[in-house]
Amino acid sequence: MTVSGEAGARVTEFITELRQALEEAGDPARAEQQRAYLKSEMAMYGVGVPETRRLAQRIAAAHGDLWTEAATWEAALRRLWDEATHREERNAALAVIRAKLSASHAGRMESLALYEHFLRMGQWWDLVDETSHAVGLVVREHPAAAARMRAWATDPDMWVRRSAILCQLQHKTDTDLDLLTNVIEANQEDPEFFIRKAIGWALRDYARTDGDWVRAFAQAHPNLSPLSRREALKRL
Repeated sequence: MTVSGEAGARVTEFITELRQALEEAGDPARAEQQRAYLKSEMAMYGVGVPETRRLAQRIAAAHGDLWTEAATWEAALRRLWDEATHREERNAALAVIRAKLSASHAGRMESLALYEHFLRMGQWWDLVDETSHAVGLVVREHPAAAARMRAWATDPDMWVRRSAILCQLQHKTDTDLDLLTNVIEANQEDPEFFIRKAIGWALRDYARTDGDWVRAFAQAHPNLSPLSRREALKRL
């Protein structure tokens, strides 16, 4: 989705101001450390995630008219992501979603297409895991999104599968246990570390709400990897 004219100019103004703020807050030495840690091919400013979130949310709030309409909301986030020159700009796009400046857009079924775009471009745990939080906003609001998550759970893209597993983190008693079971069972024999870790994380998170359910799940699923099982039962 793109916008032009006055709306496009407002999107450009927001992105320009955000980039300037990130550059001013950056630390070149830290940037190289971050790139090495994240194995990032994309340049970095050297701004930590908490500060990136603060900057993004402050500047986004100053451009509040961008978030009132779905078209400008999506256009601004998509442009910020797609035209990013530094990794923090993608973190900033996700920070705007987390800020819930317009929660009605963030949780729309239609927003899943944008989040899937982020997942397929992000292709690493830091961006994928934060995008999964956004996916979870939709899953919480729309039971129909469960069918999409079941499809994602068998997608050839490992990161899309990981998001389907993690999308209900912190949903507590709102967790759709049938969905959680389905996405885990579809991936329990996957040898990929990031999938096995995600399964354990999702179960460990739900164990805070219902430890007995997680114990029973682990017992009923002998094909869980040792990593997934260990992570799931770590706090029990």
